[in-house]
Amino acid sequence: MPLALLVLALSSFAIGTTEFVIMGLLPEVAADLSVSIPQAGWLVTGYALAVAIGAPVMAISTAKLKRRTALIALMAFFIAGNLLCALASDYWVLMIARVVTALCHGAFFGIGSVVAAGLVAEDRKARAVALMFTGLSNVLGVPLGTAIGQAYGWRATFGVVTVIGIVTISGLIAILPRDKQQENGSILREIAALRNGRLWLALSTTVFFAASMFALFTYIAPLLRDVTGVSPEGVTWTLFLIGLGLTIGNLVGGKLADWRLGATRAGVFAAIAITSIAFSYTSRFFIPAEITLFLWAMASFAAVPALQVGVVGFGKDAPNLVSTINIGAFNTGNALGAWVGGLVIDAGFDLTRVPLAAALMALTGLGATALTYLSARGRAALAPAE
Repeated sequence: MPLALLVLALSSFAIGTTEFVIMGLLPEVAADLSVSIPQAGWLVTGYALAVAIGAPVMAISTAKLKRRTALIALMAFFIAGNLLCALASDYWVLMIARVVTALCHGAFFGIGSVVAAGLVAEDRKARAVALMFTGLSNVLGVPLGTAIGQAYGWRATFGVVTVIGIVTISGLIAILPRDKQQENGSILREIAALRNGRLWLALSTTVFFAASMFALFTYIAPLLRDVTGVSPEGVTWTLFLIGLGLTIGNLVGGKLADWRLGATRAGVFAAIAITSIAFSYTSRFFIPAEITLFLWAMASFAAVPALQVGVVGFGKDAPNLVSTINIGAFNTGNALGAWVGGLVIDAGFDLTRVPLAAALMALTGLGATALTYLSARGRAALAPAE
C-alpha cells in the first residue's frame, strides 16, 4: 500500500476523533459553557447535519479543483475549525466552529476515498478505501481524546487534534501524488450523474446501514449499564472492544468487497441483523454480551468499503460528488437510527428491544441491496448485445 494511503488514514483519524470525541466530553463542555446536557448534545447533532447538508455543497464547490488541491484545502478548513473549537469563548462560537469543521468532513472522505482507490490496482480498490476509513473507526482516538479532555480540559483535546491536523496537511502536501491527468470537473456533469435511479437505491443502503448501526450504538451505554450491569469503567473498555471490532471488520470488509462486492453488501447486512437480534438476548449476560458486541462491530464496519465503492460504481461520471453524498447519507442514517432507537424507548419498551429495531433497519438495508442488484441485472439484460 502506498505511503499516501497512510496519510489519508491519519486524516480520517483526526476527522473521526473530532466528530465522536465530543460525546465523551459533553459533561465537561456543558459545565464549562453553562449549558444543559441536551443543549450540549446539539453539538453532536449540529455536526452531523452540517456534514449531511454541507457535503454535496462542498463537493460541487471543489469540482473544478484537482483532487490533491481540494484535499489540502479541506484539511486547512478542518484545522481552522478545530483551532476555533479550542479557543471558543461560549456555546455559540463552539457550535459555529463545529459546523465549520463538519463542512470539510463529507467532502474530504468523499474525495479522499476516490483518491485512495486510484492509488492502487483495480483488485485492491476496496482495501485501499478500507485502509483510509480505518482512522474513522477510532479505536484509540475517542478514548484518548476523552481522557485528555477530562484531565486537562475539553479545549486541550481540540488543541491536540489541531496539531494532528497540521501534521496531516504537511503529509498531504509532501506525499500525496499530483493528479496531473485528472480532467477539470464540470458542475453540470456532476449534477447530471444524480439522475441514476440505481445510485439512489445504493445511497439508501448506506442510510439504512448507518441507521441500523446507530440505533444500537447511540444507546449502548444505558444498555450496558442498566441491562448487562457493567460499571462505568467497564463501559469504557467495552467501547474500546467495539472500536477494535470496527477496525478489524473494516479491513476484512475491504478484502471481501474486492473479492465479491454484491455478496459482501448482502452478507454484512444479514450479519448485522443476526448479531443485533442476538444482542437483544445476550445483553443480560456479561461475557455473551461482550462477544456479541465484538461480532456486531466487525459486521457493521465490514459494510463501509463495499458501500463506498458500490456507490461510486453507480456514479462514475461524478465520483467526487456521489462519494461525498454517500458520506452525507451515512450521517443522515446516524440521525435516523438515533431517532428510531429513541422512539422504542419513549414508547415504553424495554431497552433490550432497541437492538431489534436496529435489526429491522439492517433487514430494510438488505432489501434495498437486493433491489439494487435486481435493477442492475435488469439493465444489463436490456442492454444491446455488442
